[in-house]
Amino acid sequence: MKVVVIGASGHIGTYLVPMLINGGHEVTSITRGIAKPYEDDAAWEKVNAVQMDRTKELDFAVKIAEMKPEVVVDLINFDIKDTDAMVMALKKTQCRHYLFCSSCWAHGRAEVMPFKPDDEKKEPLDEYGKQKFKSELYLKERYRREGFPATIIMPGQISGPGWTIMNPWANKTVLPFQKIADGEELLLPNFGMETLHHVHGYDVAQCFFKAIEHRKQALGETFDAVSGGSITLYGYAKLMYEFFGKEPRIGFLPWKEWCDYVGDPKECEDTYFHIARSGFYSIDKEEKLLDYHPKFTNTETIKIAVQSYIDRGVIKI
Repeated sequence: MKVVVIGASGHIGTYLVPMLINGGHEVTSITRGIAKPYEDDAAWEKVNAVQMDRTKELDFAVKIAEMKPEVVVDLINFDIKDTDAMVMALKKTQCRHYLFCSSCWAHGRAEVMPFKPDDEKKEPLDEYGKQKFKSELYLKERYRREGFPATIIMPGQISGPGWTIMNPWANKTVLPFQKIADGEELLLPNFGMETLHHVHGYDVAQCFFKAIEHRKQALGETFDAVSGGSITLYGYAKLMYEFFGKEPRIGFLPWKEWCDYVGDPKECEDTYFHIARSGFYSIDKEEKLLDYHPKFTNTETIKIAVQSYIDRGVIKI
């Protein structure tokens, strides 16, 4: 099939594009610049690469439709207006499948666990999650009323080699890793029982690929692209002490005192929005409908990413 991947050189596209090429599909990659994927693969030589910026092209969706794709994978859509424009443009074509990349941020706070991907009463905490959720509801309504061939996929905290991952403080500074590598004490907020949901970029890509391969089962559905496991901040910190061969030195502080300890309002805010959505994900639906089986566990993914930090000199040993 002719597949257009929007945002093809990012975390997900790095793995998805080679999967599609090796699966016999014809792929057009849409990127804003000349950024290279995180990992090299000979399959990229067979890709039709197009540079186009959604924020600068007035008729971006129309131009995508003019490519006459059978499948569109939209990995960098953050606004309901862009979703509407894409639907309006594609519904006039022979496009058989539109896959929208949402986010675990659309879930909001956990009430009953595990999270339910099809919950239509999600309460996202920030504008990013709210926009993703609005697009999800819009696409599902279009599917129910008009048969628009949409699938929504919600990645967890995408991780892997080559990019910045969520740390044991539930933000993206490298400092906690360096403290642990140096054998220093690490203080966590509250009791360290909030959870994170690392998933390898390869497995998020696999979920998209499986949804394309199992189109009939995927249409009109929402899926969580996760590793099937969660890790507490405490468990994460302990894992890292073991990884660096250090004796665990883990302490705890009440929220306000912990924010003072970190000393950076932006990092504190980042932590808040991540741990406020703590919960647990099941992949039963994904296994049943898509035959989705993650290649990496969450702890394997964390170790791979941290080893990449070491290899690139981000963490000093």
